[in-house]
Amino acid sequence: MDRNHLLSKLESGERVYGTCVTTSIPSWPQAVAGTGVDFVFIDTEHIPLDRAPLSQLCQVYTALGVTPIVRITKPDPFLACQVIDGGAIGVVAPYLESVSEFRDLVGATKYRPLKGKKLEAALEGREPLTPELETYVKKYNRGNLFIANIESVPAIEALDELLSVPGLDGVFIGPHDLSVSLGVPEQYDHPEFEAAVRTIITKTRARGLHIGIHFSLEPERQVKWVNEGANIIVHSFDIALFKQRLSADLGVIKAAVGDRVEKNDTGNLVV
Repeated sequence: MDRNHLLSKLESGERVYGTCVTTSIPSWPQAVAGTGVDFVFIDTEHIPLDRAPLSQLCQVYTALGVTPIVRITKPDPFLACQVIDGGAIGVVAPYLESVSEFRDLVGATKYRPLKGKKLEAALEGREPLTPELETYVKKYNRGNLFIANIESVPAIEALDELLSVPGLDGVFIGPHDLSVSLGVPEQYDHPEFEAAVRTIITKTRARGLHIGIHFSLEPERQVKWVNEGANIIVHSFDIALFKQRLSADLGVIKAAVGDRVEKNDTGNLVV
């Protein structure tokens, strides 16, 4: 697969579709690739996944034509370089709130293998790259995506400045952390939450950048935000999808044969 595949689709105006994966069993990537997703979101922030199996997952998904996007554990440029070296094509950094964090991660994803004072000078515009080095760096990092998690009130307050950092490709909205930061935890239909999401989407798209929001709930919620401007659809994750489908199927079987079907407080079937 061409490393530029996902970025090219986005830049041509297409929407891209993916899901979060948590399992590293050997047969899983083939099954995921068979669903027609464009990318997988591998979240090392909340999933215990060591460097070697992470790299293997990235290599396998790439071989199957699915772009691996990895969320690192913290906004650390060295971690970003590490996962790209292991095979990630996209990097998501969590809970970003400052221009300096954005700039450092641009350096890690777009200027590898430059580091140190020379990289700092280039990022700040004090020492432009030579034409030869600029060509080399662009080729070396072709297709890499830097995606920022916007998931707090301070990030929204600084959004115009954050989105202006050159080299940023897009934004993932973290709905859970954002709702907590807003003081309305897990209230995804709350007017304050919805207003915040609309602000992020509107400002991001106005900059010509790409945006997604990760929900593990009903697909209609994804449709709502796509209609508001989201063009990266990060839908659910493997454990949730397995649980939801198995609950639904067992509910159908139980109802058909006259066994009791129970529901929990959220309306989901209990199996």
